Amino acid sequence: MKLQDDSEIIERVLNGDVSAYAALVQKHKNLVFSIVLKVVNNREDAEEIAQDTFLKAYQSLKTFERKSKFSTWLYRIAYNSAISKTRKKRLEMVAIEESVITNYSPDEVSRNMDELEENDRQVILEKALQRLPEEDNLLITLFYKGENSVDNISEITGLSVSNVKVRLHRIRKKLYEEMQGLMISN
Repeated sequence: MKLQDDSEIIERVLNGDVSAYAALVQKHKNLVFSIVLKVVNNREDAEEIAQDTFLKAYQSLKTFERKSKFSTWLYRIAYNSAISKTRKKRLEMVAIEESVITNYSPDEVSRNMDELEENDRQVILEKALQRLPEEDNLLITLFYKGENSVDNISEITGLSVSNVKVRLHRIRKKLYEEMQGLMISN
């Protein structure tokens, strides 16, 4: 079966083929769940919010203006729902302190990274991602895993385009420092 464009599926749903909505859920469920999980940091809450996101999107599908991509609109709903849930629970998110590594130069760390096998690099990257504050982790997830543009991330998060660019730059730097720290401690 040919993978359909989101707008084609939306047209089918709006024309009465309610079962077509399952294709949108299937296509976007993993990233919606990832976005929500990064914000709420609780698997059960994330599953519930992800389901609510798809329900809200379905119920509001008639109002979707198509000024942006469906995925951007959907991820915005997911993000806002997760933020609302977090505020309701009054969870405290504590950012990690930025570590400064003075004993090793970036060149030494880069050489050590090059010597690692791909699987080991992936493990270090995942550990470094876990050490990032949730909002930073979310932005990186949207940009790299979700392959969203800076403009789309701006729409999803409500941050300005320039703020998204600056934050992504700082997050990459912080991520590199975390990876350096993990390399040195191993």
